[in-house]
Amino acid sequence: MPRYALRIEYDGHPFAGWQRQDGPTSVQQTLEEALRALQPDMPSIAAAGRTDAGVHATGQVAHADMAKDWDAFRLSEAVNWHLKPAPVAVTACAQVDNDWHARFSALERRYTFRIIARRAPLALDVGQAWRVIGPLDLQAMREGAAHLVGQHDFTTFRASICQAKSPVKTMDEIALEERPYPGGQDIRIHLRARSFLHNQVRSIAGTLERVGAGSWTPDRVRTALAARDRAACGPVSPPDGLCLTGVEYPEDPFIR
Repeated sequence: MPRYALRIEYDGHPFAGWQRQDGPTSVQQTLEEALRALQPDMPSIAAAGRTDAGVHATGQVAHADMAKDWDAFRLSEAVNWHLKPAPVAVTACAQVDNDWHARFSALERRYTFRIIARRAPLALDVGQAWRVIGPLDLQAMREGAAHLVGQHDFTTFRASICQAKSPVKTMDEIALEERPYPGGQDIRIHLRARSFLHNQVRSIAGTLERVGAGSWTPDRVRTALAARDRAACGPVSPPDGLCLTGVEYPEDPFIR
């Protein structure tokens, strides 16, 4: 049974997250229904990460087992046809070895959290960024973020319902950049790690926003991390600004 890797883009707004569940529609359910229009008995697909409700992706990766050999381009075209009009698209497809796994073969995940700081409401980027009213001190945010890089116990930045066996994770990088934006600031927080805890990125983004706003000193991030106490965390940001931008593998399956 041939296995195919799929790179997937989606707007998380209308979905209850990636994972199939009872009740509201998920991205996984939407994609599986499109694939089952081609193969009704197709097994469930697996993804590199289970994004939460409202979280977007430009670089999610999943794999699907099909009953017949497909030309990868034709498979992506067929799936995209059946995905319409859902805001989900397959942007790349490649056949991979049968032991390749979208989740377990991954070496790294990359997320970007976007904050727009301006007084005027968002017209074009509503739902794609977290809007805050006051200006943010980018350098202070960078100083606060530096305390989170490396291997740490991230209990403070972990949701109480997180199912990970350990709160210890290694944050390989947190980089912040500011881009021009009409009437304000467009701040991007880029994070790289092998894996993340439930709500870890949104907890970090909410905390760094407090630093940028001047409500927290950068050193308070270090104190909060050391507390290993969820109550020490800053506010959890909304999901609007969060996007899974890429997954790294030993070899890029989409470059052939």
